[in-house]
Amino acid sequence: MKALFERCFPSPSLSLLLWLTWLLLNGFSPGHAVLGLVLAVLLPLGTRPFWPNVPGIRNLPRLGGFILVVLWDILVANLSVARKVLGPLGDMRPAFVEMPLSLEDDFAIALLTSTVSLTPGTVSADVSMDRKTLLIHALDVDDEQALIEEIRQRYERPLKEIFQC
Repeated sequence: MKALFERCFPSPSLSLLLWLTWLLLNGFSPGHAVLGLVLAVLLPLGTRPFWPNVPGIRNLPRLGGFILVVLWDILVANLSVARKVLGPLGDMRPAFVEMPLSLEDDFAIALLTSTVSLTPGTVSADVSMDRKTLLIHALDVDDEQALIEEIRQRYERPLKEIFQC
């Protein structure tokens, strides 16, 4: 029975998250509950070959805090980028910044690069072949080291705690 469950739900937490998200977006009705459940089972099964070895979440409360920080940063960065784009263009100082990575797990690095790219004003441009350096393009950089430290404190360190990499 356990083997059947593991085959049907390779990632139970992802399936639950997909199902709840479906219900929140579409409203609860018996039809949506069944369709959401079908999608919550089929999507992880269909995408399983594309997922790297996902490390287990070791600190769930820290994950919740991380998500809130990222959402807040997206909101604040949107306002900041809008102000800079609508203001005088000469005030912007775009730059490429190389950030040394302390993360070693591929999945955690992928989450970090996605988080950096989700935050307006910064884009993850490249990860070195040895997975030791992240190249970031930022729209406005006063101090490269300050940008690196901010990303390290707000995103990289929490990811290390969440996955205990």
